[in-house]
Amino acid sequence: MVQRIFLKFKDKRLIWNNSYNMRIFKDKKLVIASHNKGKITEIKDLLEPLDIQILSAYDFDIEEPEENGLTFEENALIKSTFVTQHTGLPSISDDSGICFSDLNGDPGIYSARWAGSNKDFNKAMSKINSAIKGKKNPSYNCHFICSLSISWPDNYDVTVSGSIDGKFSWPPKGDKGFGYDPIFKPLGYDITFAEIDPHFKHKISHRAIAFNKLINLCFPSLKC
Repeated sequence: MVQRIFLKFKDKRLIWNNSYNMRIFKDKKLVIASHNKGKITEIKDLLEPLDIQILSAYDFDIEEPEENGLTFEENALIKSTFVTQHTGLPSISDDSGICFSDLNGDPGIYSARWAGSNKDFNKAMSKINSAIKGKKNPSYNCHFICSLSISWPDNYDVTVSGSIDGKFSWPPKGDKGFGYDPIFKPLGYDITFAEIDPHFKHKISHRAIAFNKLINLCFPSLKC
């Protein structure tokens, strides 16, 4: 299976590369380039087996960069390079969101913005429910996407993506997740991401799928 890998060169071009000969992570510190506490927790859990110091943007009081990319991959790369430039350390970023077929893929890369500046995902989920209710014969099909990007201080980057299909579920259920988890039922399951045990979610989620790709490319020591 072809991995979705992007290498960033000094002229800022993004080039799709199918090579498996990628950089092995050998550093002792890694900064999570996120201000989303739910994402930070999940990424920390995924990185726990590594014998390295895991930090976050909060440890450096770094502001959030402007995410003006047109794809999840571009926005993940914007965040990881921004934090690496401000810390001088390798960083890993996550850009993820949910896409609904009935809403032409929305909210997509704007998933966080639908929650507003106060990060009110209850409001965002209600907005989605109202929009889907207004559709004739909705399919309720949706999928989560996650792009993970690692940046090094020498301008080397690796970005991978993963996705998981599911169905829209209303009303919201569960309190074990974050964001849109309470309205997303992964295919083959009768409960939402917010009802699933977090340790099990880490094995099947879009973030876990992307992270497994990253393991193959940068963290071979974590392979089972």
